[in-house]
Amino acid sequence: YNSSEVIMDLTEKTIRENKVYEGRIFNVYSDEVSLPDGTHSKRDWVQHNGGAGILVVDENKDVYLVKQYRYAVGKEMLEIPAGKIDKGENPYDTAIRELEEELGFKADKVESLGVLLPTVGYVSEHIYLYLATTFTKTKQKLDEGEFVNIVKMPLENLVNMIKNDEIEDGKTITAVTKYLLKTKQLG
Repeated sequence: YNSSEVIMDLTEKTIRENKVYEGRIFNVYSDEVSLPDGTHSKRDWVQHNGGAGILVVDENKDVYLVKQYRYAVGKEMLEIPAGKIDKGENPYDTAIRELEEELGFKADKVESLGVLLPTVGYVSEHIYLYLATTFTKTKQKLDEGEFVNIVKMPLENLVNMIKNDEIEDGKTITAVTKYLLKTKQLG
C-alpha cells in the first residue's frame, strides 16, 4: 500500500439533510447520502459545536483534575477541566474559561495539545486540548447546577490510573498521552 496513491474517492455526498431533533447542546440528523459507488444510504449523526479541555501540570509534576458525576454513564468520573464551546467562542477561550470555572485557576501560559475527534462514526464533535503549566489561584466559578471536587495528584499516579483502566475519559487519556509525547516521556 502506497499512501500517496489514490485508490478511490471515498467521499459520501449529502443528497437530503433531515434534522430530526434540535437540542440545547446538539442536533440529530438522519440524512440520505450518495456513496462512492453511486448507491444511496442513510447516515444518522449528531452535530455538536465541540468542546475544549485543559490539562494542568504544575512545576512539581502534579496534575489538577475534576471529579464529577456524569449522568450518561451513571457514575463519577475523574477528568481534566473541560466544557462545551459556546456559540461564537473560540476553543482557546473555552479552555481558559473552564479552567477558571472548574478549578479556580487563571493560566499564565497555555499551549495546544491538538484536537480529539471522540466518536467519528456518528458525532461531529471536536475537542480541543490544551496544556497549562503556569497559573495563579483565583476563585472557582462553577455553572449553576455544576458540582465538582478538585483532585490534585502526581502525574505518575494519573498515568498509572490510565494504565490500570481506572481513568476511562477519552479527553483525559488523550491529553495526558499528548503531554507525555510532547515532553518526550513517551515514544
